[in-house]
Amino acid sequence: MNTFLTRARSTLAKINEDKVYKVLQTIEGPMGPTVKLKGYGEVVCLCSNNYLGLANHPEVVEAGAKALKDYGAGTASVRFICGTFAPHHDLERDIASYMGTESAYTFVSAWTAAEALFPTLAEPGDIIISDELNHACIIDAIRLATVVKKGVHKAVYRNNVLEGEKSLRAALEAAKANPEVTGAIWVVTDGVFSMEGSIADLAAMRKMCDQYGAILVVDDSHGHGVMGKLGRGTHEYAGLLEPGARPIDMFTGTLGKALGGAAGGFIAGPKEAIELVIQRGRPTIFSNALPVTVACSARKAIEILRREPERVARLRDNVTYARKKIKDAGFNVLESPTAICPIIVHDTAKAIAMSKRLLELGVFVIGFGYPVVPEGHARLRCQISAAHTTEHIDRFVDALKKL
Repeated sequence: MNTFLTRARSTLAKINEDKVYKVLQTIEGPMGPTVKLKGYGEVVCLCSNNYLGLANHPEVVEAGAKALKDYGAGTASVRFICGTFAPHHDLERDIASYMGTESAYTFVSAWTAAEALFPTLAEPGDIIISDELNHACIIDAIRLATVVKKGVHKAVYRNNVLEGEKSLRAALEAAKANPEVTGAIWVVTDGVFSMEGSIADLAAMRKMCDQYGAILVVDDSHGHGVMGKLGRGTHEYAGLLEPGARPIDMFTGTLGKALGGAAGGFIAGPKEAIELVIQRGRPTIFSNALPVTVACSARKAIEILRREPERVARLRDNVTYARKKIKDAGFNVLESPTAICPIIVHDTAKAIAMSKRLLELGVFVIGFGYPVVPEGHARLRCQISAAHTTEHIDRFVDALKKL
């Protein structure tokens, strides 16, 4: 124990010395366009995934409160024993309809959903081809799959590069030429890349995967409620929900961002894939079910999204306004149709110092640096919500100008 504590203290001291020590800020009220932050009072919140402003919507809150009264505090079991409640089935039907798939299954987190997918469905002789900027949950799920299923191969292609050197096509060609790849070819990508705010070209990827007989898997956690006219995701934005279009094969996603903001994740796809995850997925067999309170609040959030598409339109308008104002103030913000507006400042310590000063000016934005993003690419990641007003965004930009 002494060896560990000495090492831990040394590591923590170095993190502090490098001025990249993370401080956990405490919110003393509901999540919204502004929040009450301990020690700072009311501040504009621009670091939440609450893209549609539904985290504190009265109907969403009431749905969760009613579920608490009707079903109690927790499931107290995994799904296959006695942890499956009627609201789980109701929510999973709604998720499948919303995503445009045959079936869906929920988990306590999107991370757990990703962790269930590849280690369960991939088999020796398969290969999993991953975008280099995919979320950490995808990376860890692929690593786990190659450990628990000896003979599962992996490959990586450059972010959003579909042709040329180190591209998706190059990885697919190599997979086809590899005599050890005798099974399925899986291609996995984020729909929206969380640190860049960029999007995968799903229409082109769909065509390419079809050429090589590959299965296309998309984690669209930052696309739900944001992308597409009706907020159904990056696949809707790419036109893959149109009649006659070839759909995405499988999704992982979250209920913890635009769809209520509570917690939980899901896999959506063919019923055979979902049934295999139910039968053999270790996170399914050994982890408690999604709390019914979350199932009911998330279901209500999906209902509101589908009946009020104007929320998605308002989010788009806010994003356009915010990007213009940030650029007009002289800052470098990455272009994107998503709700993520990264302001590139390069140095990690600088990004964290800017974040701290902004908080003193009444704006809550987080600075990200290495190892979350590569060295030299540190940024302030600003996330816009449909619940923000132009006044909120103006307050943020005024604070930026004071830095």
